[in-house]
Amino acid sequence: MNQILKSTTALGLALGLLAGPAMADMEAATSFLDEEIERSALSREEQEAEMQWFVDAAEPFSGMSINVVSETIPTHEYEATVLAPAFTAITGIQVTHDLIGEGDVVEKLQTQMQSGENIYDAYVNDSDLIGTHWRYQQARSLTDWMANEGADVTSPTLNLDDFIGLEFTTGPDGELYQLPDQQFANLYWFRHDWFTDEQNMADFKEQYGYDLGVPVNWSAYEDIAEFFTGREIDGKTVYGHMDYGKKDPSLGWRFTDAWMSMAGMGDVGEPNGLPVDEWGVRVNENSQPVGSCVARGGATNSPAAVYAIEKYVDWLKAYAPPAAAGMTFSESGPIPAQGEIAQQMFMYTTFVPSLVEEGIPVVNEDGSPKWRLAPSPHGVYWEEGMKVGYQDVGSWTILDSTPVDEAKAAWLYAQFVTSQTVDVEKSHAGLTFIRESTIQHESFTERAPALGGLVEFYRSPDRVRWSPTGTNIPDYPKLAQLWWQNIGDASSGAKTAQEALDSLCEQQEQVLERLERAGIQGDLGPVMNEEQDPQYWLDQPGAPKPKLENEDEEPETISYEELISSWQ
Repeated sequence: MNQILKSTTALGLALGLLAGPAMADMEAATSFLDEEIERSALSREEQEAEMQWFVDAAEPFSGMSINVVSETIPTHEYEATVLAPAFTAITGIQVTHDLIGEGDVVEKLQTQMQSGENIYDAYVNDSDLIGTHWRYQQARSLTDWMANEGADVTSPTLNLDDFIGLEFTTGPDGELYQLPDQQFANLYWFRHDWFTDEQNMADFKEQYGYDLGVPVNWSAYEDIAEFFTGREIDGKTVYGHMDYGKKDPSLGWRFTDAWMSMAGMGDVGEPNGLPVDEWGVRVNENSQPVGSCVARGGATNSPAAVYAIEKYVDWLKAYAPPAAAGMTFSESGPIPAQGEIAQQMFMYTTFVPSLVEEGIPVVNEDGSPKWRLAPSPHGVYWEEGMKVGYQDVGSWTILDSTPVDEAKAAWLYAQFVTSQTVDVEKSHAGLTFIRESTIQHESFTERAPALGGLVEFYRSPDRVRWSPTGTNIPDYPKLAQLWWQNIGDASSGAKTAQEALDSLCEQQEQVLERLERAGIQGDLGPVMNEEQDPQYWLDQPGAPKPKLENEDEEPETISYEELISSWQ
């Protein structure tokens, strides 16, 4: 069904509600299923039963207004424009679903945690905050909530076992603090048609002495970037790389979202390096942060981190469109769809919807993509057993400062937009999978050829090797803002990579020291190491790692067909 028609239908349900008193309404639910839900993991009978539960459970809250917030991506746009109005019509709960920037979501969350003022009744915030929520204990434990105070509004068909990202939203104490709402990975993106063009393949082999293919390491990625930059294809001069560099909150994600671990900065360990993670923060055996700079056993300003930043800056300047240096995350994401980019080190797969639109330069006339997705290559400091990439898990979080009734109504909405009734349709709109039943749905088997490897990735056992920020980070909002400010200095050329990272790790340690002095995280909070000669730590096994004499390893590529077969 046409998406605009779908949105109009759902909106019409809500507008109809405004004409009369707010009340839970199974007739509205039936209309919603008729008009909106063409594909579902549940049978129509099961869908109606699930909707009837929402109607009944919502009755005590009919007429109530709640406010929830999430970042602006296609999945949440679908929720705000289609599912929120439908939920209001079905339950009688007036929900306002705000869409704002991810940095603004974190800021609002932080303000509510600090002030105790109930700004939003629920947040979709990244599971990157799991270390924050676990330590501060200001987010409701959903494990406790579902068993006790929220038991009467917890759906019997929620089916937690069907969610694929719960390990990322569960604290070390075994408590579930967040319910996944959308999930996407960072993967390597490339123009398969250009990589398999006979002339391009021959020219590359002649120039570099090995086959053009999916790069396994950064050396090969750099060669491919150099090869395509300035090359004329289909009458256009193309670029071998895409990235972004504006000094903006989104620049921080570019690095904390596993760039440093892909370079090999941290320690071996999945889902995150231990004791040193992809932020360069070291923890002790009790998961207490002890340092960020090399002098305290951290790796944020280590040689591997410097290598990671220098490669980023060099490639941005040499191989990306000139405008990229002034772009943010959201501005850069759709650029590959314009048809002038050969490859991107990692593509947040939330941008895949913009890459499959009919008639764009990167889609064939039959609707099949000219591009493919593959695992991102790794840097010279990376070793087997280390984290291979990042996976974003935007998750429903309800703070303790939210009054119980509002929390219950918001929990109903969170379950509605993640329910098996709606999840297949929502996933077709946003391509951010959270449920196994959705990933395995026959409609995605049919659509898989048009999605360039995305479905194959999420059906592969490999998907668990892509993970969000782990529990080493004790205060994500405070620490995350330091990254974009300092990396921005390196991106702009105001500081060298070493200078920017020295400043970053020192500022991270200042935050950790303040948390230690305040004692507000109890025995879960930082206990800082004494500073030592950095060489002491560089001589120890694991991270921080000493500088390699040669950071240009032998380039390696693999054919896409061989790679994808390993996922099947």
